[in-house]
Amino acid sequence: MTDFKVRGNTTAMTFIEKKAYTFKFAKKKDVLGMGKGKKWALLANAFDPTMLRNYTAFELANELGLSYTSNHRFVEVFLDGSYRGCYELAEPVQEGKDRVNIDIDSNDGKKDFLIEYEAQREEEDTTYFTVDGLRFIASDPDEPDDDQLAYIIDTMNSIIDVLKTGDRQEIEKVIDVPSFVAFYLLNEYLKTFDFDMSSVFFYYQDGRLYAGPAWDYDLSTGNISDQLTNSRAKNTRDPDGILQKNKNLYKYLGKLTWFMDEVIKLYEEHYDYMVNIFADGGQLDTLSEQYSELFERNATVWRVSKWLYNYQRKPLATYQENLDYLKNWLSERNAWLYDEWDLFGYEYLRGDADGNGKVEVIDVTAIQRTLVNLNTADDDGHMDLRTAVTGETLSITDATVLQRYLAGMGNPYELDTNVKTKLREK
Repeated sequence: MTDFKVRGNTTAMTFIEKKAYTFKFAKKKDVLGMGKGKKWALLANAFDPTMLRNYTAFELANELGLSYTSNHRFVEVFLDGSYRGCYELAEPVQEGKDRVNIDIDSNDGKKDFLIEYEAQREEEDTTYFTVDGLRFIASDPDEPDDDQLAYIIDTMNSIIDVLKTGDRQEIEKVIDVPSFVAFYLLNEYLKTFDFDMSSVFFYYQDGRLYAGPAWDYDLSTGNISDQLTNSRAKNTRDPDGILQKNKNLYKYLGKLTWFMDEVIKLYEEHYDYMVNIFADGGQLDTLSEQYSELFERNATVWRVSKWLYNYQRKPLATYQENLDYLKNWLSERNAWLYDEWDLFGYEYLRGDADGNGKVEVIDVTAIQRTLVNLNTADDDGHMDLRTAVTGETLSITDATVLQRYLAGMGNPYELDTNVKTKLREK
């Protein structure tokens, strides 16, 4: 026997015709090769006329390395022989061997848990708690006893106290920095509307807090109604601007230079993938073509022209126009972040072989060692990186120029003292 119920926060409202659902089997089942589970989600994508925002976000989360990102598939739903539209079948965010694989029953004093940031919503049979003004749901265990809840609250308070110090070494002891970096980049790049409201998950595993898994992206990437006039809505609509640095737990991390440097570094590492999302012939074009028949059939019962004006951007007349809007928005977003974060921009002094910001005798040694293949990079790889900045082959002339410069002698060559070179142009 299978139980169905309407799911979601906004999509459960009465004025929305296409509902999202949760269904539950009596026993765990593997559905479409996505692992075993009793509970499954049917995402309606009711706010998204392209039907691709959630799909793209999940795929990007996987690309950025966020663990436990939900498996998902497009499916078509029939009820009593009647076609009910195209949905996105997904694993819900919950504890489980094939879901968020945490041990909520551990007795070693370091119990794992899953929590959801939730600013306002009130539901029955749900446990809410607040730490440092941030309100969360205890998702798993979903009905914690007093001792379990006290443990979760104490753990979160301790973590937040460390985050407030800004000390990288101490912070790395209590949170998984790579997951927090990836989660921030995902939500900043897509400008998720609900990032300071709900559907924002964190899990505690083996003594550290992790960010994610990703969830709920239909109200992102500019898909916000012009009828919403508050600054949060306007900033979400516009492809420029920074949106998430002061949201939920990122109000502590977003102001730390070293943390934002890690975000930029991750962006650069996955830049080609992120550009391919919106490029002509890229991911969005491929997906829209692959699932065109499903989306066209969906439109016969759930028309794009339906405008849920309270939240989503008013859809354009055709599917292609809505897809083009999404692609253009992402292209403009990428261009703005590229300039704002100075992607692939590194500043070096010409002659500064070790990248320490000064021209010294040791730079001559570094170049000479490079020329005879004895160069050894420091922990940041500065020597190797500096010798490749211009793409030109070093020669003994480079060392000679530096020696003459440091000795105060005239130079037959000009020595640049403030050259900014981009390692990679896009």
